[in-house]
Amino acid sequence: MSPNLWTSGSSNGDGDANLDQDYNAALLYRRRCQLTSEPYTDRRGGVVMKAMVVREAGGPFELEEREVPEPGPGEIRIKVEACGICHSDAFVKFGQFPGLELPRVPGHEVAGAVDALGDGVDLFSVGDRVGVGWHGGHCFKCDPCRRGDFLNCKSPKVCGISYDGGYQEYLVCPWEAVARIPDALSAVDAAPLLCAGITTYNALRNSGARPGDVVAVQGVGGLGHLALQYANRMGFHTVALSRGKDKEALARKLGAHQYIDATAQDEVKELQKLGGADVILATAPSGKAIEGVVNGLSGRGKLMLVAAAPDPFSVNAFGMLSGKMIHGWPSGSAIDSEDTMRFSALTDVRPQVERFPLEGADEAFAKVMENTIRFRAVLDIAS
Repeated sequence: MSPNLWTSGSSNGDGDANLDQDYNAALLYRRRCQLTSEPYTDRRGGVVMKAMVVREAGGPFELEEREVPEPGPGEIRIKVEACGICHSDAFVKFGQFPGLELPRVPGHEVAGAVDALGDGVDLFSVGDRVGVGWHGGHCFKCDPCRRGDFLNCKSPKVCGISYDGGYQEYLVCPWEAVARIPDALSAVDAAPLLCAGITTYNALRNSGARPGDVVAVQGVGGLGHLALQYANRMGFHTVALSRGKDKEALARKLGAHQYIDATAQDEVKELQKLGGADVILATAPSGKAIEGVVNGLSGRGKLMLVAAAPDPFSVNAFGMLSGKMIHGWPSGSAIDSEDTMRFSALTDVRPQVERFPLEGADEAFAKVMENTIRFRAVLDIAS
């Protein structure tokens, strides 16, 4: 579809029908995306876009003008409306991910709309509202992929690491990385669900917990504030574990039936008063904090790890012999992202966000790393 059709619907000769059809498609695209700006940024006579780029490890995000990329076979181009900022973006900022090549545009919480399709892509249409999370593609050929275990692909791609991510106006990615966004979700709300949302929702729905079971969420932050909402909507007896009385009101508002303040109460004793937690979802990246709650599990309870704690933690082997389990869980594939967003739209789960312009990536990233964001930072690119 030609960009010129965005503002022009006239045509001449035998091409009238085709141009009218394209023009109507453009109008539908504009309505569905709820955009007020032109589809491309036109500067200095060329078709270019803005991108925030990490040129060297530890360097700042730098504003750069680039040509709008073209999708190749099996790829989709997305007009980015919003991109969340995650702690994991530090892998790019500080050049810490194995095999990372700089310069790179970070961002794996991408929400926008399909802008163009590469050859062979027939699952999506121009104008579809879509997003991309951490899982940025897979090979389809290795043994895990052949078994449908795409998250353990031997040649995985990560959005914002393997290829340029969402800190830019347009993104090109493999079609298998793309998830549909429900109309009920704004792009700003959808973006964090593609990382923090899928991570907690997918872990809980695969935890084995049943409605009425005691599920404790350790940490009320970027992951935890969504986990509390999901646990409540899934029908679990939801317990929030955190430090300080200042988070209790918020935790209860988000869905916690009970709040345990680790600074004033013994978390293990309080959980055991409930018969022990059937599931403890560890969302705070602290090995020490995780170690302190393991004994709060029921006899066959499960500790679900979704936060990447940098420090190790230990467990007493004898205490695990009752049948307790420690289980790590990855985020999920594109279809898991779709499930997460559909459930969120259906049950009114929403992230709490702070918005920043694209050019404010440095400020937003700094606040994320300082843990002063409540609770997810989002680059609101469409605005």
